[in-house]
Amino acid sequence: MDFTFWDIVRNLLMGLRWTAVLSVVAFIGGGLIGLLVLLMRISKKRFARTLARGYIELFQGTPLLMQLFLIFFGVALLGIDISPWMAAALALTLFTSAYLAEIWRGCVESIANGQWEASASLALSPLEQMRYVIFPQAFRVAIAPTVGFSVQVIKGTAVTSIIGFTELTKTGSMLANATYEPFMVYGLVALGYFLLCYPLSLSARYLERRLHASA
Repeated sequence: MDFTFWDIVRNLLMGLRWTAVLSVVAFIGGGLIGLLVLLMRISKKRFARTLARGYIELFQGTPLLMQLFLIFFGVALLGIDISPWMAAALALTLFTSAYLAEIWRGCVESIANGQWEASASLALSPLEQMRYVIFPQAFRVAIAPTVGFSVQVIKGTAVTSIIGFTELTKTGSMLANATYEPFMVYGLVALGYFLLCYPLSLSARYLERRLHASA
């Protein structure tokens, strides 16, 4: 089958769509789990802190590719059918949650101790302190690095091509084999990632300046 330039572009756009969808799912899911891990990480209960620290070190200390293989092939060994899409979404969600929890922990701990003491003097419970005093200030600090990390999530989706999930990189690989034009195809793949990531990088830098988070 002969592929025209526009056939290649159209197929790559379909792969780009799945890259974007997977990134959004992983980021939202990772954010929700990451928030729970964060609360455990800063908890006064030693067991919760230890569990959260172990979770973070596990996913930060092992390659994403290995996590993906363990989920995809490990679940299958249990006799449970798991699609490449589900395995990719689960692996990226867990990976993202560990990094977001640690990013947010640093932001929470950057808030001056006086804020904790002042909120405690108002007879607020620890949960109310977090909700009304600490989190609003930490959010301002966290927004720029959080947006910046979303770029890493998008680039991380490329690894999922190894288990057969047809995102941008996998689509590019199949097109390169079919067209014998690897330079052009992978050049377009790189352009696709750039178009997704560059606006986010600009947004992170803008928000950092706008919110004076580095000050």
